[in-house]
Formats: sequence, C-alpha cells, structure tokens
Amino acid sequence: MDFSGPALIMAIVNCNEDSFYPPSRALRDEAVRRALSAEEEGASIVDFGGESTRPGFVPVREEDELRRVIPVIEAFRKRSSLPVSVDTRKAKVAREALAAGADIINDISSLTDDPLMAEVCAETGAAVVLMHSRDITKMPAGTLAGEVGAFLKAAGERAIAAGIQKGKIIVDPGIGFGKDLRGNLEILRRLPYLAEICGKDYPLLVGLSRKSFIGEITGQDVLERLPGTLAANGAAIMDGADIIRVHDVKEHRDLVKMLYALRREPPQGQ
Repeated sequence: MDFSGPALIMAIVNCNEDSFYPPSRALRDEAVRRALSAEEEGASIVDFGGESTRPGFVPVREEDELRRVIPVIEAFRKRSSLPVSVDTRKAKVAREALAAGADIINDISSLTDDPLMAEVCAETGAAVVLMHSRDITKMPAGTLAGEVGAFLKAAGERAIAAGIQKGKIIVDPGIGFGKDLRGNLEILRRLPYLAEICGKDYPLLVGLSRKSFIGEITGQDVLERLPGTLAANGAAIMDGADIIRVHDVKEHRDLVKMLYALRREPPQGQ
C-alpha cells in the first residue's frame, strides 16, 4: 500500500447479521458484490468481518465465523487483487483467511485475545492492525491521548518482538472502544499528537464511521450520520490519518480527493 498520496479508504463489509449499521450487513454472494462495488467506488482495502464488535456484542463461535468469511474471501479474491483485511480476534480464522487470500488481520485486541494470533501473523507475513480498546472513560481529561499513544507504541513493539515486520504494522486509536463522547473527541482533537508519536513508525488508521458519538453530537440515528462522519473523517485526514475505515466509499472518495488537492503545494506560478 502506498501512503505517499491521498489517505486510503478501507471499505467495511460486515459478513454478519448483527453489526450496528444494518445496511453494512451482507452474507455470501451479497458480501462479494458489496466488496466489488466498493472497489469500483474507490476503496483501497476491503475489510471483511464475520463477528460484530458493537457495544454489547455476543461472541461468535469460531466455526460460524469461518463459515461466514472464508467463502467470501475466496470468491472475492478470484475477481480482485485489492488488499483484503479480515476483522477477527481468532488465530484459526486469521490463518484460514490468509490462506484464502487475505493480506491484513484487523484485530481489535491488538493480538492479545488469542495467544496464537501473533505467531500466525508472523509466520504468514501478514500485515496487522493493532487497536486501542482499553476502557479509559475514568481517566482524567488531558491524559487520554498519552495513554492511547503509549499503548499503541507498546503494541507495535510486542508485534515486532513476535516476528511481525515493522513495515506491516498499522495502528488504530480505537474510536468508540472503551471511550465515551469526551474520550472520542479528545482523541480526535489530539490526533496530530498521535500521528507524531506513532505515525512516524506506523500508518495510522481511524475508524469512526457512523458511530454513536456522532449521533450524540448531531442528534441523528445511525442511518442519518453520513454528514457527521464526513466531517469527522475530514478532520482526521487533515490531522494525520493515513487510512479511514468507512461504510460509504463513494462519498469519502470525493472527500479524500478534495482534501488532498487542498493540502498539496500549488505548481510554481499559480
């Protein structure tokens, strides 16, 4: 993946029936169709997930997660060479997904929920997304970005120690995970700090699409949160995000193009 140009768009395709944004749910052939459509609309990565991690989610059995995602990855890979990410916390799912053609393991636990996950990623040469998900709602204001930054740096070091190549590590501050409205806003406001202390070592991914904190601010339900999502992702890109994980690819494609044009130095004489 090339991070020298505009921010990359990771398209969400939820291969389950429980994700918090109902239009993102798609099974089997429909999931493949959604992924191909996302590629046409401008996605740089497709992220398949067989287990919802919404607040209060019910864990999915390993065999059910495999049944949901592996056929989709295999079918998509036959029709596309786009990088494929798999949102999973399970080492067996990761191993079989990588064998089916996936490239990235997006683990909300930063490789800690399954003791074999780091080994699988190291052995297969997979790229990984390491996310902050600790509960920081009780921490004092002004300390949250420091906690998130320290966690992500330590997670990256653990991954490298386990044999994962530094160039294949992506970090995610975990908007909405263990954070209330105050925490989400503080992390987003301090994103330049996180980009400075983590981004020089690892690409920075931000996933905030249609999340509840946007609804708290705008008063809109999940179906009406696209404008708020675009505003928040625009700020994140300007403050250093390298990848944005989104439900709405086409709209974010135009956002990314416009922001990149605004940030570039104009040619001499213009």
